[in-house]
Amino acid sequence: MERQTLSRRALLRSTLTALPRSAIVLSMPAILAACSRSAQNQLDGIDLQTLGGDEAEEFAAITDRIIPPDETPGAREAGAVHFMDTVLADQRERELQLLRDGLRDLQTRAGAAFQADKFSLLNAGQQDQLLREIENSEFFATIRYLTVAGMFALPEYGGNRGGAGYQLIGYEPQGGWQPPFGFYDEDYMNRGGQ
Repeated sequence: MERQTLSRRALLRSTLTALPRSAIVLSMPAILAACSRSAQNQLDGIDLQTLGGDEAEEFAAITDRIIPPDETPGAREAGAVHFMDTVLADQRERELQLLRDGLRDLQTRAGAAFQADKFSLLNAGQQDQLLREIENSEFFATIRYLTVAGMFALPEYGGNRGGAGYQLIGYEPQGGWQPPFGFYDEDYMNRGGQ
């Protein structure tokens, strides 16, 4: 349990240090709007709006190295790429181009170092090696920021699928968000609302 707590702290600390380098910084209303659009797209059967299938797979592989699955689901299972796609669809052409250029660079590095044309084809150790090489770039800071935002967004808005982010940090949603809200509310309901 102590190891998980330290890992969570390290994750949050690294995210805070990435924030100033990220090309995208979202306010809480922007995150909620993106989550809402993501959820609606899923209901409407729209898989991705901006990213192509190959791009989405590559970005999903990167997000899985940022928050990998272990006892809890990782960023891929949490739908971080769908959240990312929704954010990028919101008139963010410059940021989308930055991510596409960064992905091409990463794929070039994968080819040079490991003779693979896709980052997603590498094993975890090889992927980590390449990501360490670019961890101070604006590209990586932006991917990391969007991964974390997508991982911990509210599940009902399309991020944090299945509460995967909640599981990661050990948060258990309590009944405090649903009636009865407290002792007096419960008593009131038990008396038939009188």
